[in-house]
Amino acid sequence: MQTVISGKHFVVTPAIEEYIRKKAERIRKHFDRVQAIYVVCEREPNGYHVEVRTDVEHHDDFVANAREEDLYACVDVAVDRATRQITDHKDRVRDHKK
Repeated sequence: MQTVISGKHFVVTPAIEEYIRKKAERIRKHFDRVQAIYVVCEREPNGYHVEVRTDVEHHDDFVANAREEDLYACVDVAVDRATRQITDHKDRVRDHKK
């Protein structure tokens, strides 16, 4: 699985990149068929915007967005939302044959 991290209007430091990679591993832990995770961090006038796009096998990409004043809090919220989407999808796939 690959994790691609990019930044708009600011430079992603190695500390931020390591934090995002550590948080993104939680998504992979919940579902085996994750092929790639794309994280786009954007600086806005009143804070940050983080988009987590999860590429899953045999399904369209899952997209989770978050806007916060703190970048680390924004990453946490976006990854939590992406994790929720993945676990809901996993439950739907597992219960499909009932």
